[in-house]
Amino acid sequence: MKIALIGYGKMGHAIEEIALSRGHEIVCRIDKDNQEDFDSPQFKSADVAIEFTAPTVALGNYRRAFAAGVPVVSGTTGWLEHLPEVKAACEAGQTFFYASNFSLGVNIFFAVNKYLAGIMNHFPQYSVSLEEIHHVHKLDHPSGTAITLAEDIIAQLDSKHSWTENLPAPADAIPVVARREGEVPGTHTITYDSEVDTIRITHEAKSRKGFALGAIIAAEFTVGKKGFLTMQDLFSFLK
Repeated sequence: MKIALIGYGKMGHAIEEIALSRGHEIVCRIDKDNQEDFDSPQFKSADVAIEFTAPTVALGNYRRAFAAGVPVVSGTTGWLEHLPEVKAACEAGQTFFYASNFSLGVNIFFAVNKYLAGIMNHFPQYSVSLEEIHHVHKLDHPSGTAITLAEDIIAQLDSKHSWTENLPAPADAIPVVARREGEVPGTHTITYDSEVDTIRITHEAKSRKGFALGAIIAAEFTVGKKGFLTMQDLFSFLK
């Protein structure tokens, strides 16, 4: 593939390293200092753009990539209030793959979380809570991964209708705690607690390489396709 990178920070460098190791070509690297390259022949020649930036600039990046006719794979979170616009663009012929987390391990964790929540719906004596920890450079909170986990639990538990960072949480809401510490790549923990015991599942990322590899695999899957795509399209075990 010919890949354009939108965002050339730590994630962009990790994606570049893995893409090259898999035989792909990086034809364009766009960061905050060379936004004019969205209009370059190099960017327009890309089979796909992989975007990891910040919530405040993500939508603008998508718009410029769509204008150039380049499919987008994005792992930026915190912009989902604009999701209807992106889906409308896909209905009009654009291609967009979104995931709150591209890590294979996290997506297995998503499946385990859904399965466990379905079981726990039969045991209302357990209270559920969620905690996530990320590096201090992450701007949005809670993480997109935490929101996905919480919403998947809500879909399974009759007793929960929302999630909240405002503690103490009301009885029908899942309490979510977001911590920003050091250079932590990402840790997510779901806890079910009762008077007699505690059930806890955790996913702890060790580096950015898992996210980067997943983004490349998603990009390989996206090339040649149309519309709005997610990890559920890529992995059947998530359906």
